[in-house]
Amino acid sequence: MKAIVGKRYGAPESLQLKEVKKPTPKENEVLIEVRASSLNAADFERLRGSLVTRLTGPLRPKDKIPGTDVSGTVEAVGSSVTQFKPGDEIVGDLFYHGSGAFAEYVCAPEKVLTIKSSSMTFEEAATYPQAAIIALQSLRGEREIQPGQKVLINGAGGGMGTFAVQIAKSYGAEVTGVDSEKKLDMLHSIGADHTIDYTQTDYTNTSQCYDIIIDTVANRSLSDYKRALTHDGLFVMVGGTRSAIFQAAIIAPIKTRNDSQKIGLNWWSKPYNKEDMDFLAMLYDEGKVKPVIDKLYPLSKVPEALKYLEDGHVIGKAVITMDGEFS
Repeated sequence: MKAIVGKRYGAPESLQLKEVKKPTPKENEVLIEVRASSLNAADFERLRGSLVTRLTGPLRPKDKIPGTDVSGTVEAVGSSVTQFKPGDEIVGDLFYHGSGAFAEYVCAPEKVLTIKSSSMTFEEAATYPQAAIIALQSLRGEREIQPGQKVLINGAGGGMGTFAVQIAKSYGAEVTGVDSEKKLDMLHSIGADHTIDYTQTDYTNTSQCYDIIIDTVANRSLSDYKRALTHDGLFVMVGGTRSAIFQAAIIAPIKTRNDSQKIGLNWWSKPYNKEDMDFLAMLYDEGKVKPVIDKLYPLSKVPEALKYLEDGHVIGKAVITMDGEFS
């Protein structure tokens, strides 16, 4: 089979399309014929050799084939698999169980997979496993979002952000999306009530305060975030600089221990699960949440797609498809 292979840390250009041995499922695994995958920031962080990645592979990647979001068709199942059978159309997330989605076939434990909604294309389904579920969990976490609340999404034009905008709107929130000028029209088209061009306005330094802030690119101080929250507001960081992540994970829980305002980091403690995906599929069927797909790339163009994502150009999601077009 064909697969994208990376044997060392480095730039996207270090990845190569190679012929490799087709995997065989273990007793608790499903062999998937991959139809589509999508890109996440975690993909190029692993490629570059982030600190977390190097804990399992100090000198070179532990998993040679990248890619974690997957949708496809079950080709074979292990002896102890009970939830799936050959021919089932599935979607899942390999993040906590290696990777390997940038290939024609991949094996995955049945517990990280669910049946794909029949109303979604494979390409649409592949956008959900990380981006949509992180967005949902961030909005329904410590304090579940309520109708009428003012919600701000920083980095709203990216994969997670576009889902967060639509999910927040489905709950009846008033949503402000922050991103670059070229993404603002798209944000209005998916339901954002207000938009902010981050190159012109610092959302933490206006007179407006928000009940919930979801920040995917956090790079400011705790005092800045507190200033932008209502008196009992919630700030959830899902990405940002190392300094910002350290403050949100370590310092904020101590400083806000007795405050009505809360600032924290979404550790993604509840990975991909059937209940979340079923809920998101319902919102899809109701027309409330639709993936924003910027570009489709064939498997051979994964390095080009990763470079496009890393440079910050992607509007919504970039998708790797084995078909070369929407199915």
